[in-house]
Amino acid sequence: MIRILIAEDQQMVRGAFTSLLQFEQDIEVIAAVADGKTAYDVIEQTIPDVCILDIEMPNASGLEVAQKIRAAQLPCKIIIVTTFARPGYLQKAMDAQVEGYLLKDEPIDFLIQSIRRVMKGERVISTDLSAIIFMQEKN
Repeated sequence: MIRILIAEDQQMVRGAFTSLLQFEQDIEVIAAVADGKTAYDVIEQTIPDVCILDIEMPNASGLEVAQKIRAAQLPCKIIIVTTFARPGYLQKAMDAQVEGYLLKDEPIDFLIQSIRRVMKGERVISTDLSAIIFMQEKN
């Protein structure tokens, strides 16, 4: 069973992620929270397998939470979800060594596949963002 924490400040999105992921036989949402500080506190207490973190949340961004997880050497995999395809955010996420960086307009099946892939040790980035990485490496 893959234990998931969802940190998303928009209640409708958080509820949708939770409901849709609960349909999967191998996924359990152990917590769904609305801000970064609460997310990190719950992560420290429960050590989920995968943390799905919104990039912009009150009290700490998803990137700040990811950096704290890495600094504390917690074994959680991290998937950042965002509506923003900004190269600066993507670079900060890569610097924080997250396993996934997904745009929220991806189909839910892509999120589910991404969770399973990061659990196997892979990195996952939304297709639309791959071009940004390619262009950065080219320069």
